[in-house]
Amino acid sequence: MLVCTALVLLMTPGLAFFYGGMTRAKSVLNMMMMSFVSIIVVTIAWVLYGYSLAFDASGSDALNKVVGGLDAIGLSGVFNTVYEGLIIEGGTVTAEAAAADNFPLMVFSAFQLTFAVITVALISGAIADRAKFGAWVLFSAVWVTVVYFPVAHWVWGGGWLGQLGIEDFAGGTVVHINAGAAALALALVLGKRVGWRKEPMRPHNLTLVLLGTGLLWFGWFGFNAGSELAPDQTAGLAFMNTQIATAVAAGAWLVVEKLRDGHATTLGVASGAVAGLVAITPACGFVDPWAAVVIGLLAGVACAYAVGLKYRLGFDDSLDVVGVHLVGGVIGAVALGFFAAYPFLPGQNKGILIEGGQLSQLGLQVLGPVAVGLYSFGLSWIIAKVIDKTMGFRVESDREVAGIDITTHAETGYDLGSVHASGVASPNGPVTPASKKVDA
Repeated sequence: MLVCTALVLLMTPGLAFFYGGMTRAKSVLNMMMMSFVSIIVVTIAWVLYGYSLAFDASGSDALNKVVGGLDAIGLSGVFNTVYEGLIIEGGTVTAEAAAADNFPLMVFSAFQLTFAVITVALISGAIADRAKFGAWVLFSAVWVTVVYFPVAHWVWGGGWLGQLGIEDFAGGTVVHINAGAAALALALVLGKRVGWRKEPMRPHNLTLVLLGTGLLWFGWFGFNAGSELAPDQTAGLAFMNTQIATAVAAGAWLVVEKLRDGHATTLGVASGAVAGLVAITPACGFVDPWAAVVIGLLAGVACAYAVGLKYRLGFDDSLDVVGVHLVGGVIGAVALGFFAAYPFLPGQNKGILIEGGQLSQLGLQVLGPVAVGLYSFGLSWIIAKVIDKTMGFRVESDREVAGIDITTHAETGYDLGSVHASGVASPNGPVTPASKKVDA
């Protein structure tokens, strides 16, 4: 579990590379900073009260359906407590099975912290190039408190969706639909970038994008297989299904590009891989490998087309968070209503295409994304609107055009001018100073 926790944390710097390469050169540092500051903000909130709100069960039965209690504030009592993992055998939990999975609750808390971190970081891709850094920090702190922590409790902490029997193995609803809906709200509040659809806004460094994709793919094995919280057959199934769906989705995206545009691209293979990772996340431990193939295929094709919806609907989702994470998350969550084959917990049913499956599970798999999507979108829009009306959420247009890296952080990702400023080598002697004209 410690290794899986480290793998999931690595995904956020991986996301920084992925997002950073997709932006324009003048905002790469700001984009990467938005991911790294998410680690800072969410870690502090998690330790102070986040873990308690998400997973503490000390409150009343009615309150526990919505949010956790307050007995674990400051991680109080976590150090000397054991997480009692549950292995379901014939629908019941034997004492021997439960004892076999025990590990420190502090490790479980650290593992879940990394999920909260990357969920917040995912949102930032929708508002690349134009958000005030301080406003993003404030939004992150408020959003993780009033949106992520309650939603995590609804599904994983004993809340109402979990009680109903929704299936979300590793975060399709809690992480990706949650982040995708929030990203859509922020894109609408902040509006379009200056020059959107009038000037090219292509990724400035596809090498960084591929590096980030590799780190995300690598870390995602901790994300998915680690969510079993035990070294057993289900963890192995989740691991293999993650690989299968990701590879299939990446290939499917490339085929769509080749047929639609006449060429397959590196951005396409990166985006397709992430789409597959997103879609298999809620399903990885619940479906057979053949179903992972289907889910990957659906995600690769659907998300390849979904990223173009922003042009038809007129919202500037800079790095396609909605098209990949919201759409991919919905595909994976709803697919469980068809393909779920391993109902490990009481109240969970098989998918309707599996022998013994029930239509009620499909209903739950639709209810979860709808409930979380509406909740996240609504509160995200309100939070962003309040910040925009008070301190302002968007940078001034002249600062945006000049480049948010230099105007906000006083840095640039590529200081190419220093090559000329330091001097020019002379073939007949020592280095001679570069002219002011060249430096300019």
